[in-house]
Amino acid sequence: MKKSIVVINGTGGSGKDTFVSYCSKYCNVFNFSSIDKIKEIAKLMGWNGGKSEKDRKFLSDLKKLATNYNDLPYNSILQAIDEFYNNNSDLMFIHIREPEEIKRIILEFNAKSVLIKRKNYELIKSNSSDANVENYNYDYVIENDTLENLEESAKTFVEKILK
Repeated sequence: MKKSIVVINGTGGSGKDTFVSYCSKYCNVFNFSSIDKIKEIAKLMGWNGGKSEKDRKFLSDLKKLATNYNDLPYNSILQAIDEFYNNNSDLMFIHIREPEEIKRIILEFNAKSVLIKRKNYELIKSNSSDANVENYNYDYVIENDTLENLEESAKTFVEKILK
């Protein structure tokens, strides 16, 4: 089986983590988020792990600062990709919100992209990272309407990506 990298995105509550969990039933998955290092820094600054609009904007702004300062989010992705290539995982999911960062990973690593959509979930607009979730031309769009259908979509997705 070949190794594949997929950038995953979707608004908060759309089912991204559930989709990744379902995919892990059908192959070895390595899961990483471009915001992980930013969350570590945010905790040092007093962030308590919340997901309010204020928390989301804080994380988005902090990520922009870190990107402009030393490209920390991208460099952490590079480290995670290196780890992925040196372990027994078949499929790597990288959670990225920002369209320009998605494009960068797609081009550099010949990755694919997937958007998870869930009916009746409003797009978060309090910050530019969340507000621009749908402003990218994704390779795959998965509709999360029921858990059963999401799991079937995950199975089909793994088969397509790893063939």
